[in-house]
Amino acid sequence: MAQLAKNKKENTSELKNAIMQSKKSFIVVGFFSFFINLLMLVPPLYMLQLYDRVITSRSEDTLIMLTLIVVVLFITMSLLEIVRSKILIRVGNKLDSILSQRVFDSLFELANKHPGKATSMPLSDLTQVRQFMTGNGVFAFFDAPWIPIYIAVLFFFHPLFGYFAIFAAIVLLCFTIINEYSTKTKLGESNSLNRASTIFVDSNLRNAEVVNALGMRNCIREKWSEKYYGFLNAQNDASAKAGVWSNISKTSRMLFQSLILGIGAYLAINMEVTPGMMIAGSIIMGRALAPLDLLTNSWKGFSSARTSYARLNELLNDFPKDKEYMRLPDPKGEISLEQVVVVPPNGKQPSIKGISMKISEGDVVGIIGPSAAGKSSLARVILGLWPLVQGKVRLDNADIYQWEKQELGKFIGYLPQDIELFEGTISQNIARFNEVDAEKVVVAAKKAGVHEMILRLPDGYDTKIGPGGESLSGGQKQRVGFARALYDNPVLIVLDEPNSNLDDQGELALVKSVMQLKEQGTTVVVITHRPSILQVTNKLAVVKQGMLEVYGDTKEVMAKIAAANAAATKAKQPKIAEQQPKISLGKPGS
Repeated sequence: MAQLAKNKKENTSELKNAIMQSKKSFIVVGFFSFFINLLMLVPPLYMLQLYDRVITSRSEDTLIMLTLIVVVLFITMSLLEIVRSKILIRVGNKLDSILSQRVFDSLFELANKHPGKATSMPLSDLTQVRQFMTGNGVFAFFDAPWIPIYIAVLFFFHPLFGYFAIFAAIVLLCFTIINEYSTKTKLGESNSLNRASTIFVDSNLRNAEVVNALGMRNCIREKWSEKYYGFLNAQNDASAKAGVWSNISKTSRMLFQSLILGIGAYLAINMEVTPGMMIAGSIIMGRALAPLDLLTNSWKGFSSARTSYARLNELLNDFPKDKEYMRLPDPKGEISLEQVVVVPPNGKQPSIKGISMKISEGDVVGIIGPSAAGKSSLARVILGLWPLVQGKVRLDNADIYQWEKQELGKFIGYLPQDIELFEGTISQNIARFNEVDAEKVVVAAKKAGVHEMILRLPDGYDTKIGPGGESLSGGQKQRVGFARALYDNPVLIVLDEPNSNLDDQGELALVKSVMQLKEQGTTVVVITHRPSILQVTNKLAVVKQGMLEVYGDTKEVMAKIAAANAAATKAKQPKIAEQQPKISLGKPGS
């Protein structure tokens, strides 16, 4: 039984657990709501006393005393409402502080697993949930339990008051339910289309140069318009229906309050209630119906918050918090792959098919092969960026997924094929946005052979660059990215096509840098199409169709490749010779 309770607790969603951490605050809000709703009886009771006691007795002292009491009670109620609101604001802020970093981290996990689906919308979802929790709509849920109590007071005045209030409450509740079912589908559709529209715009903004250069803007805008106006139309339909039922609910509540006055007048004529009860009954019923009216009016916000809650819950469940492992010793840089199989994000076919290989500490390994052979996939596997379908990747004999990513990042250098620099200064980018250590930044830049180039920039290391490094050329971005990979002497460096944008001078600097890393005993993996950098490697791997075709000493592998090429060329020569016309070198006519 205890184990069952433990399992149930573990299966509770992280989002729900975060909200339940404020359980005591919700209890306090409920406690304040008790007194606030109790004090809501002050206006009708005040009216009751005025009509039935003060006016009949004509006592000014009684009037003054009652008025003073009412003023004090209203001030008290106002203070309680202010405190209640502040508590909920703190609850919202606490929820944000607990989850904002988790949501942020989960977005990057989502970007790794499903690159096309990653947007900043979950952060907006968190804001939506927090805003609803701190808004007036949530008070309807705290005040709703008081509806039976208000109706009980009306029954105390007269049974007809009570029955009429029950009828009015049922009618307003029906309006709320109808509002929910009439807008639910359209609100869900609008949220999905809004998300799709945002993702579409974000993905195309990243390729703005191509869009503008090829005259694609109008076509892209048409595609976006389909999604955006679909979202807009769905939202307008939902808002229109919600507005209809919201106004009907508001009008009905006002009608019921007026009708109860008519009922009270009839009962007063027949001497069954006093005029004070007639007025007080109208006020109390208005207060009894207020939570239902508020619920109907705020249903759109509640539905949006509920949808945001569901999306957040799904995101956090899909990417749970990393299991905390014991901190391992600093890695030395030995990598081993054991029958690794990997399917790329959003892919169906494996890009790596059962590769096993070992990279010893201090090895400089070149990885070559045709396009789409799986070389970049192999780089991501070595770094532990993509989940494995099968096999193990080990760093210093420990499963690489047992390393805490932030901790491991200090020992890793990575230069991806698509260079991305971030908005900030050159020095901040090289320092990976840690606190800038000027000495380490300059050392990394010099190792990458980019120090002199940086000094020629307008503000040197303090030169500001825009998002994506937009103020730098492709070669400059690649060289700064290389310096970032070398920052703080990592033990494992993975370079994916590091010379793709470099000129001859930049490539010479790259070769020199890799030679220095080799001398220092740093493990380096270089993926390349250019043979010039292979001269500094001591091991070479040939990857074809996701499989490791050859792996070993660079000279031996190069000799095998040369022999295979020579054999292939020789095999083709007879066919070529047969196709060539015979040319006689003798005299004409001989």
